[in-house]
Amino acid sequence: MYPKPPKALLRKVGRAIADFNMIRDQDRILLGVSGGKDSLSLLLILKHLQTYAPVRFDLGVITVDPQVDGFNPEALKSYYDTIQITYHYRSQPIMAQAQQNMDGDSFCAYCSRMKRGIMYSTCREHGYNVLALGQHLDDLAESLLLSMFHGGQLRTMKAHYLNDAGDIRIIRPLVYCRESQTGAYAREATLPIVADSCPACFSAPTRRQHMKELLAREERQSRHLFANLLHAMRPLMEGRGVSAGDSWP
Repeated sequence: MYPKPPKALLRKVGRAIADFNMIRDQDRILLGVSGGKDSLSLLLILKHLQTYAPVRFDLGVITVDPQVDGFNPEALKSYYDTIQITYHYRSQPIMAQAQQNMDGDSFCAYCSRMKRGIMYSTCREHGYNVLALGQHLDDLAESLLLSMFHGGQLRTMKAHYLNDAGDIRIIRPLVYCRESQTGAYAREATLPIVADSCPACFSAPTRRQHMKELLAREERQSRHLFANLLHAMRPLMEGRGVSAGDSWP
């Protein structure tokens, strides 16, 4: 067994699911688990919600191994067996492919796009109609600033949207949760966190890290910063192609 997720996390995830109509009766959800604190916390939150949610849904996980030196998902495989969750393990030499095929793109963007394609194909192969991702409110706030500062656009990650092919819905149930909350729960639950070992992520300070530090400084001056940012971002979080339907109230 695992420690029950804190009420604050369950409440925020439940509210996000309801507000954005993320989970519907008979959904088959595939959760992308990188091995970080956020996706692993979301795994246990969704497993717990399965026990009392007003709709029935299936849950599986996928871990994509980009074949980067130092990334070892073996602890995840044994953990999935322990909590009795269906898992899919996919391995692809994304780093080597990036060095050959990348053109005018960052490695992180290339890797993200390749991983997403692998997750989509796994959804189709195994009959999942929903892909769940573990980004949280801090991620959305950082994306908003990056988009404004470097792209000249008012954009952030969507909470729930339909992919371009129109066959898979993508949901982010942690959009109301803070990174500090998932971190605290991951420590309490002693989750088997896999350290981020990608050399591209540590070669130089990233723009996203700069935004994280900027937000941290501002939050020390204004404790309502993220509540205000969420209020401002709320209209930007609505996704394309997702109509109202039966979800929990």
